[in-house]
Amino acid sequence: MNVLIFEWKNFGIEDICDAFKDMAIKYKCISTELMRERKNEEFDNIFENEMSIKYDCVFTFNYSPVISNCCRRFNIPYIAFIYDSPLVSLYSYTVINPCNYIFIFDKTLYLELKNAGINTVYYAPLAVNTDRITRQLNEADTNPAISNLCNKYKCDVAFVGSMYNEKHNLFDRLKNLPPYVSGYLDGIIQAQLKVYGYYFIEELLKPDIIDALQKSVPAEPNKDGVETTSYLYAYYFIARKLAELERKDLLSAVSKQFNTHLYTPNATPELPEIINCGPIDYYNHMPYVFNNSRINLNISLRSIRSGIPLRAMDIMGCNGFLLSNYQADFYDFFVPGEDMAVFESKEDLINKCDYYLEHDNERRQIAANGFGKVNEFHTYKVRLKEIFDVVF
Repeated sequence: MNVLIFEWKNFGIEDICDAFKDMAIKYKCISTELMRERKNEEFDNIFENEMSIKYDCVFTFNYSPVISNCCRRFNIPYIAFIYDSPLVSLYSYTVINPCNYIFIFDKTLYLELKNAGINTVYYAPLAVNTDRITRQLNEADTNPAISNLCNKYKCDVAFVGSMYNEKHNLFDRLKNLPPYVSGYLDGIIQAQLKVYGYYFIEELLKPDIIDALQKSVPAEPNKDGVETTSYLYAYYFIARKLAELERKDLLSAVSKQFNTHLYTPNATPELPEIINCGPIDYYNHMPYVFNNSRINLNISLRSIRSGIPLRAMDIMGCNGFLLSNYQADFYDFFVPGEDMAVFESKEDLINKCDYYLEHDNERRQIAANGFGKVNEFHTYKVRLKEIFDVVF
């Protein structure tokens, strides 16, 4: 088999290439930002030039309309493995191209598209390169520099991820809204913060609310897509604001009681008790963070409606202990309390941090169980075999 890969700064691209090598699959990987375009003649020319070589399929992380159209033109299967949410390109008209095999990690989103008659979508949870991670972690036994790095990352609780507190984020650009609209948005945001497992914001954005938002910061759906204006506001404006508020609230509560490390790009003066360690490199340092933090938190973007985020899979793949908010897809593959743990509220999060920090052996056994399941069922080699069984 010979696979053509396109990528642009995707997490996991080195791991997917390692999996192809281990599976004796030939591949060529091309890095180009043009793949993010919906239409682009320059990309079309790059693709056409590659078609002088016989490829069995094209592979990308996330979904690219311009690649799909090229694959349709040359009658070659296009495999898109989705790890981002929201991903507006999934509402492009091109998703129905018969060349497409779109594997979505969020079962709720997959079912929504499938039940709408989109027959090119499939469900596939995300994956981890446990071989690479295990090699890295084993270096701590023989490499003093790595051992010192591991000691640096030791803490009670850690969170790796964006705080969505950038200046001029989309939601905070909504200025001069009528008091009724501001109050309405505050109300539905506070209500959503109390509910896990069902994201209801989009259906509550009624026409008068949308009109007011459009007057403040216009959001225009793509002309070659079926996404709605309410979708754009719900998933790109409000979901990220929810993440900012929720992560700040939960991490503030945790850091007041436990030694807590935060790995994020931006400063967090609003969290004075937390140790903000700045951003962390995904490949070279993050495995040591997850392995040496006694508890690793997953606080999902609410736009991930039921799926298991990549962060959560990575934590378990590093033999780290995972404490996550509720996501329905966990229950298809893992047993909370045996393979990982789930919190249901801020109070429950604090109680479970306290409990698992006091019960070291139980916490270590849960981490080992989680790693065992990821290592057996959720590696890239396992997932690629499942994907290829569908496509070929």
